[in-house]
Amino acid sequence: MSKEIQYSDEPIGDLNLVSDFLPPPEEIALKQQNTKITISLSSESVAYFKDTAKKHHMQYQKIIRQLLDDYVAHQKNPNK
Repeated sequence: MSKEIQYSDEPIGDLNLVSDFLPPPEEIALKQQNTKITISLSSESVAYFKDTAKKHHMQYQKIIRQLLDDYVAHQKNPNK
């Protein structure tokens, strides 16, 4: 910091207490269990996912996982 902050002892004013609106950690954590596998994909497909992931600041593995999860969900319930 280039400028030192000057603090004072003056009153802040009226404060409003905000209730805790965040969920507990166990509700935030991913509930889906993942299984690690080894798979061979075409270089073209991997390059596409890596490029897309880089543009969106994501991991390409997450994009592939979400794509497969969406596909499975659609196949389980094709009326969606």
